[in-house]
Parts: sequence; structure tokens; C-alpha cells
Amino acid sequence: MDCITNRRTVRRYAARPVEDAILHRLLAEAERTQTMGNMQLYSVVVTRSPEMKARLLPLHFGQPMVTEAPVVLTFCADFNRTVRWCEQRQAEPGYDNFLSFLNSATDALLYCQTFCTLAEAEGLGLCFLGTTLYNPQGIVDVLGLPRLVAPVATITLGWPAEEPAQTDRLPLSAIVHDEHYHDYDAQTIDNAYSEKESLPENLAFVRENGKQTLAQVFTDVRYTRRDNEALSRGYLDMLRHQGFLRE
Repeated sequence: MDCITNRRTVRRYAARPVEDAILHRLLAEAERTQTMGNMQLYSVVVTRSPEMKARLLPLHFGQPMVTEAPVVLTFCADFNRTVRWCEQRQAEPGYDNFLSFLNSATDALLYCQTFCTLAEAEGLGLCFLGTTLYNPQGIVDVLGLPRLVAPVATITLGWPAEEPAQTDRLPLSAIVHDEHYHDYDAQTIDNAYSEKESLPENLAFVRENGKQTLAQVFTDVRYTRRDNEALSRGYLDMLRHQGFLRE
């Protein structure tokens, strides 16, 4: 599909609105994605109002597309709806645990990805915000997410006002393992990353950050151990608050 091979992350959007008819059709079509036990363990919160987008903005590190995009979609792992259904039908649910979170998070991410593919095939542009995992409790509070609902992904959505360059990808040989996992040695690491490391934009990235290698930019600047550990604690605290983890 051209929408896959030609896809690119879009952060600038035209003033043209995304009509409810289009959005709801795509959300409905995305429901055909695979799902754990046919339970559809996800919900999506649609944010259009400037006031609500402004409240979400600092939780996504002030990224301007959060307020500039016509629509912000927050995809949530959701066992709340299923538990309420069970309780209303004389069934005893046992879904307040980490496995249930993983199942519902997988469902939500599959649904999100299917929606993204459909939206891009429609001509829409979007940006996936990894910051959803950084300030999860704030998102829970702003969106009023109840127990057994946790945010796992956010996208900004609109009609593109730019056509940015595609970002690089590793060669297929770097990610595919025939029959069993073949661990990497120095040569296979070089083969996997040499093209990425030699790209002009990545060489500039290294210089701008005062580092010797591209890997150091990731470990020392972008995704540090200190930040990863602190953000991990924050997400686990949110899961406890939302009832997915018990001491």
C-alpha cells in the first residue's frame, strides 16, 4: 500500500476541519482490527475543543501540534467497560491485574495502528506522541479516565500542511531472524546501523549535541537512564492508581 511505503509524520495541519462523518467512519472501520477474545479492550477520547487541547499541551511537553491539530485522539487500554458489563450480567470479573493491562494495551495499540493506516490512506496526516507514557496521571486527570482505564497512545490528526521528508529505517536484515533469534555481533551491528549513522542529518545530530556517536545522542541526551527510570515509576504509579496493579 502506498500509504505505508510513502508514510511520513505530519506535524503541521491545514485549517480545514476533520469532519465527524470522516472521523467516525474511520474509527468504525478500524474496529475490524484483531482483538483479545473479541472483547475490544480499548476506548478512544476525541479532543477537539481548544480548552481541552490547551490542558493536554503541557502533558505532551508543549509540542505545538497538540493545540494546532484539529483533532487529538487518546487511545486507552480499557477494561472498565468489560468489567461493568460482566458485573451487570452476573459474572465475576478478574481483570484488575497486570496481564489484563497488557492485553488491553495491546488491543488499544492495534486499534490505534489500524486507525492510523486508514486515516493516512484517506489523505489525513498524523503524528504519534510518545509523550503519552511520560505524564500518564496528568492525562488520566484531564480526560477523567476511571479505574481500569489507562492512556497508552496519542495522535494529532488533520489535513497535512506540509510534506516532510521520510525518516530512515533499518534494513530488513537487522530485524528479521530466521527460525530462531540470532544474536548480534560487531559485524552485524555495523551492517545494521552504518547507513543510518552516515546520513547527513544524523551526522549533524551528533555534532549539534556534542557527541562522538549517534548512539551517545540516544543514551546521553534523548533517552537517558535517569529519565527512563523516573518515567517508569510514574507509569507504574498510574497503573496502581487505575487499579491494574496491586501491592
